[in-house]
Parts: sequence; structure tokens; C-alpha cells
Amino acid sequence: MNKKLFSCTFVILMLSFISISGQNDDEYLQQLIDEAIQVSPQIQVSYSKLNASISRIEIGTNLPDPLLTLGLLNLPTNSFSFTQEPMTGKMIGLSQTIPFPGALSSASDVKAVDTLIIREEIEDLKNQIRRDVSKFYYELRLTRGEIVLAGESKILLHKISEVAKSNYEVSRASLHNIIQVEVQITRVRDKIEILNGKEESLIAELNALLIREETSPIITDEISPIEKFDYTTGTLITLAKEKRPFLKGIKFAEEKTRLMEENAEYAFYPDFKFGLQYSQRDYIERTGANLNDLFSVVVGITLPINYGGNKSAKVSEAQFLQILNRDRYSASIQTLNQNFGKITAKIRELKIRENLITESLLPQAEQSLQAALADYQVAKIDFVNVIQAEEDILKIKTELIKVRTKFYTSLTQLEFLTGEKIINNKL
Repeated sequence: MNKKLFSCTFVILMLSFISISGQNDDEYLQQLIDEAIQVSPQIQVSYSKLNASISRIEIGTNLPDPLLTLGLLNLPTNSFSFTQEPMTGKMIGLSQTIPFPGALSSASDVKAVDTLIIREEIEDLKNQIRRDVSKFYYELRLTRGEIVLAGESKILLHKISEVAKSNYEVSRASLHNIIQVEVQITRVRDKIEILNGKEESLIAELNALLIREETSPIITDEISPIEKFDYTTGTLITLAKEKRPFLKGIKFAEEKTRLMEENAEYAFYPDFKFGLQYSQRDYIERTGANLNDLFSVVVGITLPINYGGNKSAKVSEAQFLQILNRDRYSASIQTLNQNFGKITAKIRELKIRENLITESLLPQAEQSLQAALADYQVAKIDFVNVIQAEEDILKIKTELIKVRTKFYTSLTQLEFLTGEKIINNKL
């Protein structure tokens, strides 16, 4: 019986250790992210917003329509005759307003930047979806890992129960020992049921992001060990400045306000109006003369008088908005510095803890359990020591997968804050 128990225990421990330590390429997460991005209503709304913004570029950034005028000139009121007075005529005119050179292209540039800002908003939405899907995915993967460990613990407890019952039959164990292990098995079963409920909840939340039925299956891979991480706060800030859509959007917003200032300056320059006018005159009965038709050219210039500071106010507004966006950018960088410092410190802590667990705590716990089982067989220790050793190894293995999950969750947060994949691994 002892050899059988030791053999089963050893196999269970080794399988459990392999299931925690094995690292496989996880393609499922990327598939979920791609699907969530593709079906996201928020992204579809943003693309519609982008299309509307592209259409607005043409509004007010081209020449205004020409003006066609028709009229009667100097028609005498005593007869309303076109042949009584030489000044009487029929007039047709065409005029065109032309803004100061560069004004229209400047207005177009301002509106064009809006499309760049919206594109970055779309990329930031995708960035948020990656973060949200990854968060639920890792929680689901952790929950399933805990279920596996709890199941292995239950199998081991059943083996221990068999030993306790065998010893009870030969009066080497008390009925209390059997009751103790059965209680422990019930506790583990209760834990598994709780974890099963949590698993269903996480699957439903993930499926909500994917716009699927809440019970649609979600595949997860095994929990991988912590990988090498050499990033500092400085390198992460540099990466965020280059890649983070949110920061790039602020920069585009600042560029837009600079262009708004340039466009507002054109209000101090005149617009021009050109007109052509043709007057047709009839035969004059009183003098018997055929009068010549008349052709006129008219040029007008607006007088950009800054009544009440209307034009200078637009320039001031653009300048203040530039300052606002620069301050927003600086504040965002400061917040990133704080977050990067906290997360990188946490990652270093998790790496140290993983090494401590895998190299010291877990091997020691396994040895302790095997020693407790052996000592219990020869009645050197009480049965409660076996149960305690089994509880300890379950806690340590559970803590190990939690540490590794926290690492990948921290990476997900860093990737959201930088807008770029931090480690070129296949999760």
C-alpha cells in the first residue's frame, strides 16, 4: 500500500508541476482580440465619425458660388418705356468673391487634422479593447488553472483517504482521521464549485465583448512562466511617445490649434470681389439714335476692421488652446511616469517571487508532503500533519499561477499605456 501511495503521489505532483511550468504559444488570445475589434460597435461609430469628418473638409474650404444678377437700369416711372431715356437699359451681371490667397487652404488644413485625431481615437479604442479582452482572458485562464490544481488536490486527498481507511481497518488510525480527510475533500469540492461559477461569469463577460451568446466556448492555453523584462521607466516613456494613440492624438490636437491660429490671422487680410456687368440699351425714339450697349468691370475689397476685437479674439483662443494641449500632454507624461514606476517595480517583485516559489517553496512543500505521508505510515506524526502538508502545496501552487497571471496582467497594462507590445512573445 505504501509503495502504491508513494507512486501515485509522485505522479500527481510531477504532472501538476509540469502543467504549471509548461509554456506554449497562445494564439487564442490574439484571435479573441481580433474578433472583438472587428465586431466592436464603438469602433464602427468612430469610423462613421471619421467619414463625416472627411466630408466636412470640403465644407467652407472652396470658393463660394458666383453670384448672377439681373436688373433694369434707370427705367422712367412716367412711361416705364425702354426707349424713352438713353440711361435706361437691361442689365445682367456675374460676380465672384475670392478670399485672400491661402485662406481656403488654411481652413482645409485645420479640418484635415480632425481626421488624424479621429484615426488616433480609433487606434486608442482598439488599444482599450486589447486591454479589456486580455484582462478577462488572463482571469479566465487563472481560474481554470485553479480548478485544475483543486482537482489534483481532490485526487490526492482521495488517495490519502484510502490510506486512512486501510489504517483504520487494522486499528492504526482513528475514525477521526477519516472524517478529517472527508471534510477536506468537501472543502475542495466547494472551492471547485465556486471556481466553476467564476469561470462561467468570466466566459459570459468575454462573450459580451465579442457579441456572442454568453455560453459560447472560450479556449485558453496554459499559464506561462514569467519572461525576461528589461524595460525601464525611461524606455517605456520613449515608447509611449512614439506609439501611444492617446498621446499622438493630443499632439495632433496641438497641431490643429496652431493651424487654427494661422487661419485666424487671415481674418486680418481682405477678401476680393470681382464682377462683370453687361447693360443692353434700346433705340431712343426722341432722338432717333441707336445707343450702344455697356460693359462694366467691378472690383471690391473688404475692409477687415477688427470691430470689438472679434478677429483678434479668434487668434487668442487658438493660442490658449495650444497651451491647453501642451499642458495636457505634459500631465499625461507625468501620469505615465508614475504608472510605469509602479508597474515595473511590481514586475520585478513578481519575478523574484516566482523564483522563490519554483526554486525553494514548491520543492520544499513537495518534499514535506512526501515525508509526512511516509511518517504517517509508520505512526511518527499525526494525520493532521498530512492534511496540512497537502494544503500547503495547494496554496503554493495556486500562488505561483497567481504570480504569473499578475505578471501578464501587468504587461497588458503596460502595453495599453505604451500602445505597443512590450515583449515579443506569443501569448
